[in-house]
Amino acid sequence: MDGLTIMRVRMGIAVLFLLGCVSNASASATLLLEEPYGHLGAFTQTGHAAVYFDRVCAETPTVLRRCADGETGAVISRYDKVGGYDWLAIPLVPYLYAVQNPGDVPLFADPKLVAFLRDQYRRKNLEAIVPDGKNGSIPEGNWTQLIGSAYDRTIYGFQIQTSEAQDNNLIREYNARANTPHFNLIFHNCADFARGVINFYYPRAMHRSLVTDAGITTPKQLARLMVRLGKRNPELEPTSFLIPQVPGSIPRSTPVHGVLESVVKSKKYMAAIVVLHPILAACLLAGDLGVDRFDPAKRAMVLASGPELQPPLASSQRRSYQDQLNLLEQDSQVNIAHEEKTWESLQSEAEPELDAEGRPMLKVHVGNDSVDMGIARDNVLTSSAPSALTEKLLTARLREELKRGSAPKASETEIDSDWELLQQVLPEQSKLQ
Repeated sequence: MDGLTIMRVRMGIAVLFLLGCVSNASASATLLLEEPYGHLGAFTQTGHAAVYFDRVCAETPTVLRRCADGETGAVISRYDKVGGYDWLAIPLVPYLYAVQNPGDVPLFADPKLVAFLRDQYRRKNLEAIVPDGKNGSIPEGNWTQLIGSAYDRTIYGFQIQTSEAQDNNLIREYNARANTPHFNLIFHNCADFARGVINFYYPRAMHRSLVTDAGITTPKQLARLMVRLGKRNPELEPTSFLIPQVPGSIPRSTPVHGVLESVVKSKKYMAAIVVLHPILAACLLAGDLGVDRFDPAKRAMVLASGPELQPPLASSQRRSYQDQLNLLEQDSQVNIAHEEKTWESLQSEAEPELDAEGRPMLKVHVGNDSVDMGIARDNVLTSSAPSALTEKLLTARLREELKRGSAPKASETEIDSDWELLQQVLPEQSKLQ
């Protein structure tokens, strides 16, 4: 098989793993702990929580059913002010990437492309819930959290096994309930919804923490309890993993915190508390020091391009790949107009489109002309774009994957795949092994 075919197979296998194939079980529920993005205050640093089911699908975003063969399950979560509903269910791949197929995920994303992909999916699948804005424009609001989550943040998964009977009971119960808004940041947030879902399967397994979160349910607290549930019940075949944020020019997400941890780590909040109430500040610091630390990124395996979880890229491997990439960029002979421009600059000026098969592409401006360029694994080598442009795209992706960070950005397997793809577009004299 050629390199592109191999990577299509690997991507398909990765999705099959997320559907629970690694444990060979009939069904599973996975708590998704999603890192926060933006820096608007202490509570925003608690991130987002959702629950993924591999054998519960969405008949519509508000009606659940058993999955048919070949379907990928659904992600269910609570959202604030989206269509007048309390919870919504979205198929797995669109939830993560705003596309229908794994091979359509763009290799490098920027805000314009992500907004385009989200709106394309909304118009085809969610217009009844999220109608157009004025004059057919893209509407504002929190609906963007429903699709393309992996563009904004790194996601951690904590998976446990469920039974067919449990899944059927959940479907009947949640379809029968009134799906009306309950969102409240303190008492009915997204983590409260996830807590209720997991407790539906395993009563009293999830609960709030008075010490670390002041009685507020947080995604990090649920993740900590999911790990504890798995340790106490090995028959649930617990599995944990990480889904990296898609490489791109979108700001990277930040580590997830609990409430107390968010306040203590916020210089703005702590400075005010120290001035107004130094004794309270001392108590908060003491309480934070006494908390049992839980870092979902510590020793996290990566869900990448293989049938099994992969370890993150080791520091020595990362340096080796960086050295090779630096040599490649020094020797590269890019013979097109505007060759001084980075890929990020070229992409920001390009217009996102879909090709005949509905896969993402860009109309890239090169001098006075423009070229149509595939930017997903399934079309990056089949478009008519100059190979130098494709080289820029792939090197930009590798640069992002090789950066240091608080969470792993890629596995060795993923880097190998991307490097192999890059080799196919390089001039023969520039290829490095």
